Amino acid sequence: MKKLFLIIIFFGITSSGFSQLKSKSFEEVDHLQQIQKRKTIVFIHTNWCQFCQRMKSTTFKNQEIIEKLNSDFYFVDFNAEDKKDVSFNNRVFKYKPSGNNVGVHELALELGTMNNQIVYPVLCVLNEKNEIILQYNNYLSPKDFKVILEKLEE
Repeated sequence: MKKLFLIIIFFGITSSGFSQLKSKSFEEVDHLQQIQKRKTIVFIHTNWCQFCQRMKSTTFKNQEIIEKLNSDFYFVDFNAEDKKDVSFNNRVFKYKPSGNNVGVHELALELGTMNNQIVYPVLCVLNEKNEIILQYNNYLSPKDFKVILEKLEE
């Protein structure tokens, strides 16, 4: 009986107290924009980027940020080295190999290139028409990310 009670308490706390960040695919965003217009926030990262991993473990674990992203934006968590073709905004983007097990996705280049280069992590914000309205390529602390979210809602 004690074990059952503890399990119920555990699931009650985890399901009500902590929400998880809901990431969408680009294809889902295309479809959802037809139903409800929202800005899209794209987090472009790699597995080897230390600052990307730090943002994942701090900024994107912050409950205020999670709730704001889930309720007011579409969020896309995109690995720049993903090898799958992506259909987005009436185009198909592909992975571009540049050597042995090295390359970058065309969509990461399209959304993340600033000053003719891509530096990770990249935060790219798209308006309701999927046009780039903001690009930022650096680590963002939860505090700094909240400021950006507030400005985007104005």
